[in-house]
Amino acid sequence: MLASIAENPTYFWLTLAHLVIAITIHELSHALAASRLGDDTAEAAGRLTLNPLAHLDLMGTVFLVLFGFGWGKPTPVNASRLGSPKRDSILVALAGPLANLILIGLWIGLLLIFSPELNSIAWDFSRIGIQLNLVLALFNLLPFPPLDGSAILMALLPPRAQGLYTVYGQWTLLILIILSLIGVRFLEALISWPIRLLSNLL
Repeated sequence: MLASIAENPTYFWLTLAHLVIAITIHELSHALAASRLGDDTAEAAGRLTLNPLAHLDLMGTVFLVLFGFGWGKPTPVNASRLGSPKRDSILVALAGPLANLILIGLWIGLLLIFSPELNSIAWDFSRIGIQLNLVLALFNLLPFPPLDGSAILMALLPPRAQGLYTVYGQWTLLILIILSLIGVRFLEALISWPIRLLSNLL
């Protein structure tokens, strides 16, 4: 992604626009789901808003641009306030990636409407939107705290395993990020093949 930005400055602005849209909708969807299911923690924290500043995480945004994966500011959720803590925790966690998949459908629709020869900017904007939302959806489903996948796994684990996961799981994402910084691109390799597959289909 960084190479594309260096080659084409327009790509940077299109990417930045999609970052703001995708992360905002992703985190807002968590907040909306939690609110509908009985937990007003996110609402009290001011997260029921389309204001991107409430949802963007500086480091997560920088990583998305530099390394091809990233995250937003985690939406606070109090599982004890949910009607069915285990089931609803999973639903709240899935709301963000699901929102990104819906956005992918929107951008695919626009991609089919616009011709790359007649409107290259609209074509590029739609294509970048598909790629970024797919990255966010897939990356956030990884079972590493504080990503959405960890909340899903936590809800499915027995109590004893939850304790171990809480203690040791918090270090996994940090270790993978450090590996990316020193050139071991495990996370990029993990989520890049679905992007290539979808790009080939389009």
